[in-house]
Amino acid sequence: MKKQTIWILTILMAVTFLGLLWIQIIYMKNMVEMRYEQFTQGVRQSLLNVAVHLEQDEALYFLEKDVNQIKTSSLYAQYYGDPVTQLGGVKYSFTTSSGLEANLTIKGDASEINKIRRGDKAVGRHYQNMQNVYRDHYLYQKGMLDDVILNIISTASERPIEERADSSLVRRYLREELDTLGFNVPFEFALVNHLGTVQYKSGGFMPTTTDSDNMFVQTLFANNTSGRPNFLKVYFPTKADFIFSSISFMVPSFAFTLIMLIVFVFTIIVAFRQKKLTEMKNDFINNMTHEFKTPISSISLAAQMLNDQTVRKSPTMLQQISTVINDETKRLRFQVEKVLQMSMFDRQKTTLKLEDIDANLAIFNIVNTFKLKVEKYGGHITAHLDAMDAIVNVDEMHFTNVIFNLLDNAVKYRDPDKPLDLKVLSRDLPGERLEITIADNGIGIRREDLKKIFEKFFRVSTGNRHDVKGFGLGLAYVKKMVNELGGEISVESTINVGTKFIIILPLTKN
Repeated sequence: MKKQTIWILTILMAVTFLGLLWIQIIYMKNMVEMRYEQFTQGVRQSLLNVAVHLEQDEALYFLEKDVNQIKTSSLYAQYYGDPVTQLGGVKYSFTTSSGLEANLTIKGDASEINKIRRGDKAVGRHYQNMQNVYRDHYLYQKGMLDDVILNIISTASERPIEERADSSLVRRYLREELDTLGFNVPFEFALVNHLGTVQYKSGGFMPTTTDSDNMFVQTLFANNTSGRPNFLKVYFPTKADFIFSSISFMVPSFAFTLIMLIVFVFTIIVAFRQKKLTEMKNDFINNMTHEFKTPISSISLAAQMLNDQTVRKSPTMLQQISTVINDETKRLRFQVEKVLQMSMFDRQKTTLKLEDIDANLAIFNIVNTFKLKVEKYGGHITAHLDAMDAIVNVDEMHFTNVIFNLLDNAVKYRDPDKPLDLKVLSRDLPGERLEITIADNGIGIRREDLKKIFEKFFRVSTGNRHDVKGFGLGLAYVKKMVNELGGEISVESTINVGTKFIIILPLTKN
């Protein structure tokens, strides 16, 4: 599949997943807002209903309290004047003992009513009794209600809030009103007087200023003549859980969609990395095949020359052929080691054959072997091995490869405008540690690239020159091996001045 096609499919899938996530987020947001508004309106209506219930309870309280007093009080009216005949009946005007004026109308034909009044004495007495019964009943009811209302107006507002609103009744009314709306949520409440003092609070009523969104306040007995209202404060500690419970069924769907998006992105990244790795491996194999051919051809030619009797008789020629075979063998070995480096990154753990070696001696041999390559480019290499104790516990093959890779990089990235000056140094460090430094006067590394040079497949921009071969594995291998050996590696570089690699390894304890 073409790279362009992969990118198109990737973009389409990413847009699809992101669009699906966006729709789910918008839906959940709208659901939360709707649920929040529904809860707020329902709670406010419930609190208003509770306030009405409490006012009704107070009216009933005063009615029951005063009923006996009303029965014994003077409620019978004193009749003054004559009844007034009117269309449809007879109207009587009278005044109570308390000074309240009242009217009583007996419906019917006024002429017949008056005829009854002026006629038979028995009938007249019956009429008079009926009139008294109506009047007495009316005055009794009206007087009772008038006294109750007057008592409520004059004395109710003076009662403390804990007496006017019983906490158990408040809790019951709140529970009933909330259950009616389907709001099965826990709540805590407090009764507060006009001074702001809490007269009663439930056990869990401990709201902070940050919980103001979960607090609802309702004025109680708002019609007090004293102008000193009381308040009912209700706190819902699990309001957020109740609101978000409406979208709980969407959470798994959102989570699965997000997981699918993450897996998709990860798959695409792995696919591209694998594609890049495959391409790098193929290029690596092709180049290595070419690199193998040259030393093999040289060794084969040298072996053919050894079959010539003339050559055998010449010590000088034998020495030259021996040198060629030795050099090409080292070159071939170096290429094989690069292949091994490649395979190392495909394994999670490296198998090391640790042994105690003299780092100074190993570095000295590496420098002597590498000297010919440095001199080939008109440069020179020097070793200043000043460490007094250089015994380290390492894998000799991998330790040699680390030093070779760093020296080879110095040659690759030399400055063509000046001779290569390559130095290898060793010295003792406190804490039984050995420091190995490889410094050159090459083109240097940019500051922004210094943090990435140890990453697999990363190559600095100057590494794309036609005369520089490589796949960004050398320094990644160096970093990995130094860490495996229990050491540390760092780099210092200045553009057009040079680069310095510093390796610190622990010494073998005696």
